[in-house]
Amino acid sequence: MKIEPGDLAAVMERDPAVIDEDDAIRYHTGLHAVSMYRKSHRLWLEGKFKKARKINYKAHALTGCDIHPGATIGEGFFIDHATGVVIGETAIIGDDVTVYQGVTLGGVSIEKGKRHPTVGDRVVFGANATVLGDIVIGSDVRVGAGSVILKDVPNNSTVVGIPGQIIERDGVKIDKKNMLMHNDIPECVNGEIIRLQSEINRLSSIIEELRSSLSGAASSDPAATAEKAKNREK
Repeated sequence: MKIEPGDLAAVMERDPAVIDEDDAIRYHTGLHAVSMYRKSHRLWLEGKFKKARKINYKAHALTGCDIHPGATIGEGFFIDHATGVVIGETAIIGDDVTVYQGVTLGGVSIEKGKRHPTVGDRVVFGANATVLGDIVIGSDVRVGAGSVILKDVPNNSTVVGIPGQIIERDGVKIDKKNMLMHNDIPECVNGEIIRLQSEINRLSSIIEELRSSLSGAASSDPAATAEKAKNREK
């Protein structure tokens, strides 16, 4: 298995669990998945589709990662753990992209043609993130773990949630030192829950005030008081 220097360097740079280069070459399933993809992709471009698919099948069985040979992936591509990663045929991925376990770059159409995402440079996909359709994920983007992305995401952004919500990063690029902090993302759901709870409390207060007003009005109405007494006698 041929290991591209850029892919090996990505593993050494971004995976603190690796002991040394020999350890990465022998046992890193993400590196194996990427390296086997590289070979299958070369065969795919040469028109040797069945040979390419055979390698793709073996890579899937060996690593748990399914990268279609037709996908286009740039240099320094890093997959951590490999298990459950799926990348479709027409996906286009830039340089220095990081993918954690369970990520899907999938399609939403059975038609031929471009149907998978296009991804820029230095993008991080958190564990189990799902990106669907022929959409564009810009450069220097972080996709939060478990997010489902269905629309374009601009450069220098963080996107989280289901469906994904974009939170601008004020044009500040994510450098390689902090790009892997895919757990350190803004909380967009908690704030909404707090707002809704506050609204519920406000409405509850209004309801209690109305109840008190109606009760007071009923007690001051002789006819209503007599009716209550009559009901109690029954």
